[in-house]
Amino acid sequence: MTQKQKRAITIQDISCVGRCSLTVALPILSAAGIETVILPTAILSTHTGGFTGYTFRDLTEDIDSVCAHWQELGIRTDALYTGYLGSREQQLQIARIFDDFGEGDPLILVDPAMADEGRLYPAFDTAFARGMRGLVAKATLTVPNITEASFLLDKEYPGEDYDRAWIEQTLRELAALGPAQVVLTGVSFEAGKLGAAAYDRISDKTGYYFTERIPGYYHGTGDIYSSALLAALLNGKELFEAIGVACEFTVGAIRRTAATGNEPRYGVDFEHEIGHLLSMLGIA
Repeated sequence: MTQKQKRAITIQDISCVGRCSLTVALPILSAAGIETVILPTAILSTHTGGFTGYTFRDLTEDIDSVCAHWQELGIRTDALYTGYLGSREQQLQIARIFDDFGEGDPLILVDPAMADEGRLYPAFDTAFARGMRGLVAKATLTVPNITEASFLLDKEYPGEDYDRAWIEQTLRELAALGPAQVVLTGVSFEAGKLGAAAYDRISDKTGYYFTERIPGYYHGTGDIYSSALLAALLNGKELFEAIGVACEFTVGAIRRTAATGNEPRYGVDFEHEIGHLLSMLGIA
């Protein structure tokens, strides 16, 4: 008997050039066999990292009417997945969406895309970071990097000065905000290795996965990681296996981009790694 197709609603911006947000979430989830419903929060001509003069159209006023129509249609979902959100108002809207589309206990993945390298993104302030805690509290799973985790917990950013005990304490503190599962990205304990740490509050288990660390800064890789992680979970992978699938897929895209010398601000070549992802998911 053919298994019923899973559906995910993903809520984030569309950056028309520069592979990130919806332009990676939609193809990755769709390729993994998941019906992907999109709720754009804004449309930009390019992403905001490394480009100047980009256009921006805020879609906040459209979000409620779109969701009202979906409710009239009786739309249900297996997952809700948020990425970059543009304002405190959008955070409040998304919190209501989590409630409105919560029938059937969908997996709620919150990627608190708001900071990196010790700093909030230019559009955000500490009030926005505090607001993000409210979304994380409603999540099944949250996927911050170390900077975002520090802002969520209002603790000092450690840079690279942390150890396994700090990581595991941070994972537990994040889970105490509400989510049953936490994945912390950008974790490294040795030169040349980079990966993710995961914690499951129900089983009280922690796991790690590391891959090759490729020098340089590549835009959109956090969005690629979260999308691949959700794809793995909705295809039946357990959390600690899913973090490895997402790590291998993401580093494969980075490695391919580094080898070709393509300009990193346009994002990484995840498209040629889709086959590898499907193979890891057992659906190739």
